[in-house]
Amino acid sequence: QVQLVESGGGLVQPGGSLSVACVVSGSTIRWYTMSWYRRASGQERELVAQIFSYSTITKYVESVKGRFTISRDDAKNTVYLQMNSLRHEDTAVYYCAASRPGDPTYWGQGTQVTVSS
Repeated sequence: QVQLVESGGGLVQPGGSLSVACVVSGSTIRWYTMSWYRRASGQERELVAQIFSYSTITKYVESVKGRFTISRDDAKNTVYLQMNSLRHEDTAVYYCAASRPGDPTYWGQGTQVTVSS
């Protein structure tokens, strides 16, 4: 059973930084494309960042380019999202997901990130 557990969310002021982590158990993360999604209140879920399986190739939604960085530590089976220069509109529940062809997508439970002064 693949399980994903996010941590590191919280309250941060505009312009601040926060890092969230996703620890994966039950499988090896380098087999998966790892993604961070977010869902703001009343809005659709949005794909924020991805890091592709067996590589360090990354992809970001336009609104976070240059501010967010996704990375993966295969030894710790953990994926991170470093968020800098945070804005009010980054407030959301952030979810980690693991996907690969032939498997269902696995999701974490989410962690709240609130950007507010």
